[in-house]
Amino acid sequence: MSGSREIVGQIKSIKNTRKVTRALEMVSASKIRKAQDRMQASRPYARMIRQAVGHLAHANPEYKHPFTQPHAEVKRVGYIVISSDRGLCGGLNNNLFRKLLARIKQHQDDGQEVELVLVGRKAAQFFKRINIKITAATQDLGEQPQLEDLIGSIKIMLDGYREGDLDELHVCYNQFINTMSQQITFDQVLPLPATEDEPMLEYWDYLYEPDPESLLNDLLVRYIESLIYHATLENLASEHAARMVAMKSASDNANNLIDELNLAYNKARQAAITQEISEIVSGAAAV
Repeated sequence: MSGSREIVGQIKSIKNTRKVTRALEMVSASKIRKAQDRMQASRPYARMIRQAVGHLAHANPEYKHPFTQPHAEVKRVGYIVISSDRGLCGGLNNNLFRKLLARIKQHQDDGQEVELVLVGRKAAQFFKRINIKITAATQDLGEQPQLEDLIGSIKIMLDGYREGDLDELHVCYNQFINTMSQQITFDQVLPLPATEDEPMLEYWDYLYEPDPESLLNDLLVRYIESLIYHATLENLASEHAARMVAMKSASDNANNLIDELNLAYNKARQAAITQEISEIVSGAAAV
């Protein structure tokens, strides 16, 4: 019966693991709704400030803000990488990192340097093993990320673009589509992309107070901060959704494995009983 005892031990261990995965699934299911609410609440603001920035940035031909002007040659590219602080969320982080590595390789093949700003513990753990320049990193943002925790890292990249140390800036994150689907997204932050309603910009005109330079500088910085903050909320909702699905899959696999082990245990127990009966019958026949 030693084999049966081992199977019983395996069943007990898997049941304990199933308790953990079920608990994590329920926790993520309870958190995803709040994360979705915060994400959806930020979407209208991000969309409207994007339109306002696009209009203002192109409405005054006398002044062109540095953030709207592409550099003559792209030699250095920056990425703000948004990941999760915790694991157990399937391939959410690793899929993002693999796609980013492919883009980094393409930049390097084109003779361009790449530097990163990392948001989230998993990105820091992954990229510290790779020979890529890491300009800044922040982590432990919690369930309610605050813009104040991101401003310092964002400012480093904005200053680099303004001073000519960066020629392009992108943000990469997991965009929340629905509970079962998250999309890896790369958005260009700088130079500021053209708005979708570009043909209508010629009809816009503004009076600036105090002056276009001060107004555009403050508004563009605020816009970029809101863009990164919204991407962080999208990634947080994606994290909870991916973890909930991954833990449900783990629980289902545990159930299947327990069923298989129970079947194996019953077979081993039946074989042991059959052997004992055969020994008893053989002993009685010998007497």
